[in-house]
Amino acid sequence: QVQLVESGGGLVQAGDSLRLSCAHSGLTFSGNAMGWFRQAPGKGREFVAAITWSGVFTSYADSVKGRFTISRDNAENTVYLQMNSLKAEDTAVYYCARSKGRSQSSRIDEYDYWGQGTQVTVSS
Repeated sequence: QVQLVESGGGLVQAGDSLRLSCAHSGLTFSGNAMGWFRQAPGKGREFVAAITWSGVFTSYADSVKGRFTISRDNAENTVYLQMNSLKAEDTAVYYCARSKGRSQSSRIDEYDYWGQGTQVTVSS
């Protein structure tokens, strides 16, 4: 059974930080890039960040560049998203997903397995 379980969301104030975690199991993730996406109320799901298997290469949406950092611990089967200087517009449900391939793609259709999401709410 494939599982990706996000955690770490919550209610914070603008300017605060949060660290999201995504623990995955039940499927080989060796060589696969991983990504974080988010979906705000009434909006479509959008790319946030992605990271290759090695962790050497990352990519970010312009809206989070310089504030968010994606990382992974392959020994622990966990992917992280460190979010600093949070803004009200970062409020969304955050999802982690496994990429079908090795590159840190921003395309939703490049990802095949998804977690259930964790809510992040930033009050201004």
